[in-house]
Amino acid sequence: MRIEEVRRSERKKGRFLVRLADGDILRVTEEELLKFGLCAGLELDRETLEALKASARTSSARAAAAGMIGSRALSKRELTRRLIRKGNGEADAQAAADWLEDIGAVDDAGYAAALVRHYGGKGYGPARVREELRRRGVDRALWDGALEEMPEAAEILDGLIQKKCRGELSDPKEKKRISDALLRRGFPWSDIRAAMGRYTEMMEDE
Repeated sequence: MRIEEVRRSERKKGRFLVRLADGDILRVTEEELLKFGLCAGLELDRETLEALKASARTSSARAAAAGMIGSRALSKRELTRRLIRKGNGEADAQAAADWLEDIGAVDDAGYAAALVRHYGGKGYGPARVREELRRRGVDRALWDGALEEMPEAAEILDGLIQKKCRGELSDPKEKKRISDALLRRGFPWSDIRAAMGRYTEMMEDE
C-alpha cells in the first residue's frame, strides 16, 4: 500500500496524519513516524501495514486514556469501559488501562479510599458507599481496605438526625420519615435505632 501524504495534525499535538492510496487515514505519533520511516511515496507491504495500524491503535487508545484520567479520577475498569464506548477495541482499551496502571496513573486502591472518604463525608452509610464502589468498577478485593476510611457511623448518624428531625421521635410518622431517609443513605437499621435512642435521651436531658 502506497503512502500518498504525511502531514502534521492541526488538532492534535504530536500527531501526524498518514493518507494511504485507498483513502484510509492513519493517525500516528512521531515515534511511529520514525520507527516505520513513513513518508509520501513509501510502499508498505501487508505485514508492515498491519503492524503500523496496530501500533497506531495502541497509541490512540493510550492518548485517549491519558486524556480521560487527566480530567477526573477513574477506576481501571471504568477507564476500560469508557475507552471501549469511544470506539477502541477491547484489547487496546485493556492494554491502555494496564499501561496507566503500570506507571501509577491509575491506582484503584487509592481511588477506592478517596471515594469512601468523599461519600462518607457527605453523610452516606456503608451500604450506599459499597454500591458506589460497585458502580464505579472497583474490585471487591479492595472494598474492605477502603471502607476503613469511613467516618464513624454513630457520629454521622447523630449529626444527620439532629439536622433532619422536625419534631419528637416519639411520633411514629416522624420516626418513620427519619429512619427511611437514613436507610436510603445506606445505614443499617441497628445503627439507626441506636442513634435514635441517643437522640431521644439527649432531648429528654435538655
